Amino acid sequence: MEGVEILNASGEGYQPQVHFEAWRVAMIRYAERFDRVNFYRLERHHLTDEVFVLLEGKAVLILGKECEECRMEAGRIYNVKKDVWHHILLSRDASVLVVENDDTGPENTEYHTL
Repeated sequence: MEGVEILNASGEGYQPQVHFEAWRVAMIRYAERFDRVNFYRLERHHLTDEVFVLLEGKAVLILGKECEECRMEAGRIYNVKKDVWHHILLSRDASVLVVENDDTGPENTEYHTL
């Protein structure tokens, strides 16, 4: 179809899908780093909020250095504000849509090892 791009995110981990001007849309699927047993660090982005939408499966947002847990519900929008420490934990069948600034990366992200 002309005028529409249809994408299919498959595989594991974080997968950027659409880039347009200042923003990007990505998909996160289960990977070892999103499993509770491998959880060892938080991150925060200095230039952008980050939006998460659980599409299927189970997911938990870990927020703040206190590691407060926020169980996600499918179809709800979770906007993690810029400079808020966070991480996401996923079930093996989870898919999470992510929207953030397109230039988000290690150069404007800080990491905190637990």
